Amino acid sequence: MFELINYIWIAVAVITFLVLVIFKIKAPYGRHSNANWGVLISNKWGWFIMELPAFLIMPVITIMGPTDKNELTYLLILLWVIHYFNRTFIFPFKLRTKNKKMPLLIVVSAILFNSVNGFLNGYFLGYLNTEISSVVSLNVIIGLVVFFSGMHINKAADKYLISLRTSNESYQIPHGGLFKYISCPNHFGEVVEWIGFMIIACNLPSMTFAIWTFCNLSPRSLNHHKWYKEKFDNYPKKRKAILPYVL
Repeated sequence: MFELINYIWIAVAVITFLVLVIFKIKAPYGRHSNANWGVLISNKWGWFIMELPAFLIMPVITIMGPTDKNELTYLLILLWVIHYFNRTFIFPFKLRTKNKKMPLLIVVSAILFNSVNGFLNGYFLGYLNTEISSVVSLNVIIGLVVFFSGMHINKAADKYLISLRTSNESYQIPHGGLFKYISCPNHFGEVVEWIGFMIIACNLPSMTFAIWTFCNLSPRSLNHHKWYKEKFDNYPKKRKAILPYVL
């Protein structure tokens, strides 16, 4: 049953991706903010509220579960907490978006998304995992390199984008680093992070989450990319959206 739930959740991810891309639906927050999507709440507190379930659910369920915990289990919890501590308690309060709001519907949708992914990963590690894996293994070493590379890309891109808004409220064309190749290195970095997590964990829920991350962020990257091209006549024509030279 647990495997079936994961496969259904993967199917939902793929369907979501196709619907967002085919019908060109823009999640109405940030630069795509739209007041027609119902009740609005603070941008910063919206981010905090929707990321908090992921920060709490996965580690709590994992630790409370009856399976024997090993070094790999605690490593996965640590990586998860490191990522979501930043997304919950640091990133939202660095945003320089004066008085910007997001639809409550987006927050509720993100709470569902984060809760399901947190539950699937936590439940597997806390209730179903029976493997005793070493943290000193090739997949863990490779996964850690991939995970922290993705985290660095994500955080560096976020920091740079925020810096562009410090002295100028209007949007600007980002340059340098991976921005030379793609419009959204921050999204690319997050996808890379969870691929690294998947390589370390080597289980179905981590793969499900990696697929969901790509299916969720790539349509938003495509929308960002289109927005940049429409707003700036001099936007680099060879730049892609989220995958260098590809997408």
